[in-house]
Amino acid sequence: MRQSTLRQVLTNTESATRQYALRQKAIALGWQAEHIVTIDTDQGQSGASAADREGFQRLVAEVGMGRAGIVLGLEVSRLARNNADWHRLLEICAMSATLICDEDGLYDPTDFNDRLLLGLKGTMSEAELHFIRARLIGGQLSKARRGELRMSLPVGLVYDPAGRVVLHPDTGVQQAVRHAFTLFARTGSARSVVQQFNADGLLFPVRVHTGARKGELAWMPLTHWRVLRTLHNPRYAGAFAYGRRRERLAANGKKTFDTLPREQWIALIPDAHPGYIGWEQYETNQRLLANAAAHGEDRAAGPAREGTALLQGLAACAKCGNRMSVRYHTRRGVEVPDYQCVRARIQDGARRCQTVPGAAVDTAISHLLLDTLTPLALEVALTGQTELETRAAEADALRRGHVERARHRAELARRRYLAVDPDNRLVADSLEADWNDALRALQTAREDYDRASEAAAAALTEQHKDKIRCLRRWRVFPCRRPRSVVRVTFVVHLSHPLTYTAG
Repeated sequence: MRQSTLRQVLTNTESATRQYALRQKAIALGWQAEHIVTIDTDQGQSGASAADREGFQRLVAEVGMGRAGIVLGLEVSRLARNNADWHRLLEICAMSATLICDEDGLYDPTDFNDRLLLGLKGTMSEAELHFIRARLIGGQLSKARRGELRMSLPVGLVYDPAGRVVLHPDTGVQQAVRHAFTLFARTGSARSVVQQFNADGLLFPVRVHTGARKGELAWMPLTHWRVLRTLHNPRYAGAFAYGRRRERLAANGKKTFDTLPREQWIALIPDAHPGYIGWEQYETNQRLLANAAAHGEDRAAGPAREGTALLQGLAACAKCGNRMSVRYHTRRGVEVPDYQCVRARIQDGARRCQTVPGAAVDTAISHLLLDTLTPLALEVALTGQTELETRAAEADALRRGHVERARHRAELARRRYLAVDPDNRLVADSLEADWNDALRALQTAREDYDRASEAAAAALTEQHKDKIRCLRRWRVFPCRRPRSVVRVTFVVHLSHPLTYTAG
């Protein structure tokens, strides 16, 4: 016996009564009461698959070992709604000469006509499941295409009493979500967002989906997968989206989800509700996340690495076009770089393409950089420092929010403890322990805030800014020692490549 949902088990009691009454039918057919086994461990589970159905698996095992004389069910759909599972049961019953009985009659699976009839009933049961799902999903899809389907919202968005989607009323949650999008807009990297959150000691809001705290809001360290899920979710851009993933049933009965391209989504309605970013910014974020410029054997641009070489990761060989590496050697106690093209040597065992002494090259690059550092460019750099100070202020506001939440929890725990009856010592002891935990959490939050504030206070002073402005008056004298004449093309982060002839 089986019912598909727990709600049916609780409300449709008449169906359960009829299924339990099959025991009397078995007795009427001649079986003794002590030989009748009622299998009701599949209550509240769908018959669409035999996976995770202990009762159905036990039934198949008993029939396969020849221990069952007859299988009784109210109807075929109670045993299975999947043709594969149903026909497997029929085949095993036919091999062990086990009868099958339902409300319509008694069947012998070894008889062709009975087996054909049972097969048709199984097909109709599976088709009935399809029609039931189609009716239920049809209304759901209709509401989704209008953007009226009520769905679970990501953290930072909630439903108001009127059923409209609005931003979370907690300003701390709003600040954390906005800060994540702001950092990604500045860096263009989800990994950089995680690093910045962790470096600043910031937490990100998450919604608990399981356990005793289900539905509550919790604060946890930000992870890379959570950043990607936030950036890819169009709800943060104020768009209603449905059908972004497709459910697929694997061979082991487990459900998997495949992400679909946007043109296959069932519904996408921009500007359906307030969001944290605009739709244009969302499109820009998707292009940044899908950017493949960093893929391939040799990237078009490389990051600066450790070491004194100015073109570390930036120099490209003029002969073969491959990225040049840097090798250091010490001369008169000073570390001097040499740029080498060794890609062919590493890949094919060929000779080194060329080696360029780095001292004269770095001198030329120094001249180029100092000539580029006009007073206007220096002011732009100072403006960038102002941007860093703004970013530090945003992080400080988030940290203050964490301290305020901890203070509120501690105050709430104190009120609960003071309001308890002193004679009820069991409750008082529990509330006192909660108050102590909240006070410790508040102390930890304050200490973290103080440490982060001291670290963020190391900003550029006016004296440092004056030194930057004085860079224009600095001079770098080139090396006068003659070098071999080698033509090398250097790709630098400027508006044009530099062609330099050493010598």
